[in-house]
Amino acid sequence: MAITGSELLIADLLEKINKECIAFFGKKFDKISSLPLSASARRYYRIYVDKKNYLAAYNNDIRENDAFFYFTKLFFFNKLNVPQLFHISEDKTIYIIEDLGNDTLYSSVVKTNFEPEFILRNYKIALNKLIQFQLLDTEKIDFEKCYPRESFDYQSILWDLNYFKYYFLKLVNVSFDEQLLENDFNTLINIIMSIKNDYFMFRDFQSRNIMVKDSELYFIDYQGGRRGPLQYDVASLLFDAKANLTNGTKSYLLEYYLSVAASYETIDNEQFKSDYYYVALIRLLQAFGAYGYRGYFERKEHFLKSIPYALNNLDFIISKLPSDNPISYLISVISKMKDSEDVAKFLFKEKKETKLKIQLTSFSYKKGIPVDESENGGGFVFDCRCLYNPGRQEEFKMLCGKDQPVIDFLESDPKVERFKSNVFSIIDQAVDNYIERGFDHLMINFGCTGGQHRSVYFAEKTKAHLLEKYGFASELTHTNLPQ
Repeated sequence: MAITGSELLIADLLEKINKECIAFFGKKFDKISSLPLSASARRYYRIYVDKKNYLAAYNNDIRENDAFFYFTKLFFFNKLNVPQLFHISEDKTIYIIEDLGNDTLYSSVVKTNFEPEFILRNYKIALNKLIQFQLLDTEKIDFEKCYPRESFDYQSILWDLNYFKYYFLKLVNVSFDEQLLENDFNTLINIIMSIKNDYFMFRDFQSRNIMVKDSELYFIDYQGGRRGPLQYDVASLLFDAKANLTNGTKSYLLEYYLSVAASYETIDNEQFKSDYYYVALIRLLQAFGAYGYRGYFERKEHFLKSIPYALNNLDFIISKLPSDNPISYLISVISKMKDSEDVAKFLFKEKKETKLKIQLTSFSYKKGIPVDESENGGGFVFDCRCLYNPGRQEEFKMLCGKDQPVIDFLESDPKVERFKSNVFSIIDQAVDNYIERGFDHLMINFGCTGGQHRSVYFAEKTKAHLLEKYGFASELTHTNLPQ
């Protein structure tokens, strides 16, 4: 059988790894298996030597490797939980590190079905550990070792914003005035540049870069670390799209972080939070660029699946900015992006065609369950009255389940998340079956006392869930709200 060029390359790489095993262990590996590719071009292999396992990494970007080697040694010396670095090849392209296993904070959260107590406990631990990274004595850090920049400076931020512009906005055909957008980019950069940034910034501090081993959290992928503001890594963790933390949880954890950080650093909490949402916006726009580039061009589907969650995060972040914020044109472009039909087409262009139409309805039990106009005789009816009614509180009486204060109130209750998870599980089973059998209609109703708060919230969230998972532009009717 002829050997292809790619097979020859892999065979050559495995031989190089074996040479490094001989150099470090004194023998070849007993067994080797490749790990799935991630966002980067680095390749990881699990190697077994004398019944112990390690990771062997290959990366031909020497400057990036040097940054990783430097920070790994620095953090390990300071007793921070990072993988131990055992061996570096002479050409610095291959290195052997501690194997931290396969469980990440994200995968662990998924295994618990997003159990709120597990999330709070482990995210608090992660934030405590983060502070230890951030507040390392910067006088002892050689920021010249950073890759690709020493700090989160004008150039770094501009790269992130251009990443968003060229790899997301243009891909989904959102029209914009180039100069007006650049003006707001510059304004936003200047806001970020005015924030104190004399701290270590991890850069990609998110749930997939936090490993769980023997009930301890360990941290990886800090080779892009540099000098920067405290807010950035907090936002990276709390607005990590697929982790899908509720807005109430995000706000609670932010307050927790500030309470812990106050033991080490004098912080003006109000100013911190004012700056925080601008920094979170930068972080999220950079992530959209990654979703476009990694998802569309590199065809890594899990990046595309993050987009609906990230859109919800954008709503929350923008709601926290002052009403007189100086980046109104950028906000208008983001609004246009969120409402663009091309975003849905971009997300689901390769989804299997189906004739299934889903009809979503919120209603008031006082007025009765909506009639199914199709010939199917009805569908799901979910009773939301088992959850606390926001309408009992004066500040929510004139609002509905689409308004952010009501959303925040509902999502602060763990029972809401549990109810939603169970509902989605039931609906998904039906949708999968209906698609397979070629059915063309499914009605899903959510009811509560007044048809204004809980039922509206769940109908909206179900529409977003179906869009994210199946690409359905569901028909949604709120029978007790003004049309």
